[in-house]
Amino acid sequence: MTELPDQSELSGDAEQQQYDGPSKSQLKRDSQALQDMGKQLVDMPSGQLEKFSLPEPLEEAIHEARRLKSREAKRRHLQYIGKLMRTLDISAIQETLDRMDHQSQTYRQHFAQLEQWRDRIINEGHSAIEDFIELHQASDRQQLRNLQRQASREMEQKKPPAAARKLFAYLRELSE
Repeated sequence: MTELPDQSELSGDAEQQQYDGPSKSQLKRDSQALQDMGKQLVDMPSGQLEKFSLPEPLEEAIHEARRLKSREAKRRHLQYIGKLMRTLDISAIQETLDRMDHQSQTYRQHFAQLEQWRDRIINEGHSAIEDFIELHQASDRQQLRNLQRQASREMEQKKPPAAARKLFAYLRELSE
């Protein structure tokens, strides 16, 4: 008659097993997520795609996928794009996508930060403009000053904030 091992021996064997990495299902989900991100990049207008700093092979693959007409060829090419993206650090790509997605937390935080800069520039004037220019070297000091003066004047005269909107649009353009 064969003797069955007791529970304490079985749990010892389970503890000796080591973690082998993510499961096959998790790897498939990760791969699908990268393909979905690649599809977003392929479907994106060219003007928005220019905001990304993509490696050359990925950029070429995206342009090639746009050119393809066959559904099956496009599907295979999206798999190839996903494969390329597995070897890259996609955090910058994901952050840029999040900034473009109006529903994302990153977009809302970026938007709120720009609103704070606008309000600070309007209220504080020269010192806030200098602080902003330190962060964004491409800023035009004179344009910022003109927009600040116009927005301040509009607030004093209780007019609609047209200059404040222009200032916000300019800040947004610089930050992107």
